[in-house]
Amino acid sequence: MAILNNKKIVRSWYMYDWANSVYSLVITSAIFPVYYKAVAQENNSDIVSFFGFNIQNSSLYSYALSFSFLLVAAKLPLLSGIADYTGRKKLFMKFFVWLGGLACIGLYFFDSVETLEWGILCCVLASIGYSGSLVFYDAFLPEIVTEDRYDATSANGYSMGYYGSVILLVACLVIIINYDFFGFVNEGYATRFSFILVGLWWIGFAFIPFYYLPETVRVQSESVGKIWSRGYQEIAKVWNSLSELPDLKKYLWAFFFFNSGVQTIMYLAALFGTDVLKMDSNKLIFTVLLIQLVASLGAWLFAKLSKNKGNRFALSTMIFVWLGVCFAAYIITTEVEFFVLAAVVGLIMGGIQSLSRSTYSKLIPENTIDTTSYFSFYDVTYNLSIVVGTFSFGLINQLTGNMRYSAIGLAFYFIVGMILLFQVKSADIRKMNN
Repeated sequence: MAILNNKKIVRSWYMYDWANSVYSLVITSAIFPVYYKAVAQENNSDIVSFFGFNIQNSSLYSYALSFSFLLVAAKLPLLSGIADYTGRKKLFMKFFVWLGGLACIGLYFFDSVETLEWGILCCVLASIGYSGSLVFYDAFLPEIVTEDRYDATSANGYSMGYYGSVILLVACLVIIINYDFFGFVNEGYATRFSFILVGLWWIGFAFIPFYYLPETVRVQSESVGKIWSRGYQEIAKVWNSLSELPDLKKYLWAFFFFNSGVQTIMYLAALFGTDVLKMDSNKLIFTVLLIQLVASLGAWLFAKLSKNKGNRFALSTMIFVWLGVCFAAYIITTEVEFFVLAAVVGLIMGGIQSLSRSTYSKLIPENTIDTTSYFSFYDVTYNLSIVVGTFSFGLINQLTGNMRYSAIGLAFYFIVGMILLFQVKSADIRKMNN
């Protein structure tokens, strides 16, 4: 067990947010979606051939992400159970970091519709690497700081991620815009080079937490078969414990619903700007950049609010604002209104992500050694909520032909999430006397 509140260890933990957030910004939100749309429309058609099946290009990308989230949700409970039994959290975290980073580098070879299958494969693997690494990373939080520092530490981690991702995004945009100055033939080559930078940044900075974060190996030598069976046993043990932890179980359900709305808005905000407001790609990338810059401020502000008023008050306040975002999206008509709404989204995005993680940490049984297994339930819930939220968003859009109705539909998730959150009575998420 590490010495709690060790500044060097805590700072190294922050650096993994710095390392991995470039994937979620450059690949998931900003540059790659625009590049993918351009490549997938090379023949001036929205229909592409994928392993012999004709499918709409935007739907294919959405399905690929959903598939990756489902795979992670299915496998992580087993892997995290093994990690808790063996104590080798860093080993599994390293595997997913290398998988995700190399997959980002592999996107360099996605240069036309002829390599579409390769591009989608790399997208899926990068998403698995990103989501897979987080469950082991998050599980270190209750092992490196005391409970009174969960909120601030989690918020600082997210803030570091926002700063790092913005730095690399700006660097990538400079290279793409001035591609000839940097020796590239065209914007396409410069854009694909940015995917290499993402992979190198992710893997490179991850070496800092790999070096400093503690790891207690509890099983030195055992057969592979027994290790896998032990993984199932660890998961069964945590699952059974949830029946004795009603507040933790209720919080997972609350998190499932409000996170469905949060993540769907984050993943599909650019699509809303394109399809509803007909904004060009440069303005959309600027919007994503604006969200990231404001998000770090939001993480800090709501950490302060939770310290004074409690986690439940801070979370419910943000959920109420998210509800307002859903209704505002239904009525906005101008780009200026979209930019203002994006700034609000950034403010509450940073706060709700960091506080969701730290609140869950407070509800985990004190002094448990099975932190990874407990966080696997959190991350499985996280992944499944994205699948449900994005699928319902697309279904409503398909049935109504109007994405504004999809935005209104997301309000349901926030309302249910808030109701369930108020069912959590544990003192662990009330005001703490720090």
